[in-house]
Amino acid sequence: MEINLTSETYEGEVLKSDKPVLVDFWAPWCGPCKMVGPVISEIAEEYEGKVKVCKVNVDECGDLAAANAVVSIPTVIIFVDGKPVKKIIGANPADVYEDALDELV
Repeated sequence: MEINLTSETYEGEVLKSDKPVLVDFWAPWCGPCKMVGPVISEIAEEYEGKVKVCKVNVDECGDLAAANAVVSIPTVIIFVDGKPVKKIIGANPADVYEDALDELV
């Protein structure tokens, strides 16, 4: 299950999470984001219980994009213990995200 983050829920869901968190920064008008969306949904199912998967709509939560230095989308950031440990920019196949997660879980 993917969690849609807001500025209000970000700290609790990401920074205070006891599991690794994959955050997908995206926008509805972004073509590459539309390609990555189903891949992220698949990862959410595959890693359920091991990794929290969240999404940030940068149009609605520009403050979160700015706070994480997201300058192009899609950008996926993986957090462990509230700290970003991996940033993957652009549309990538599932194995790129899975390899990054497998190093952590």
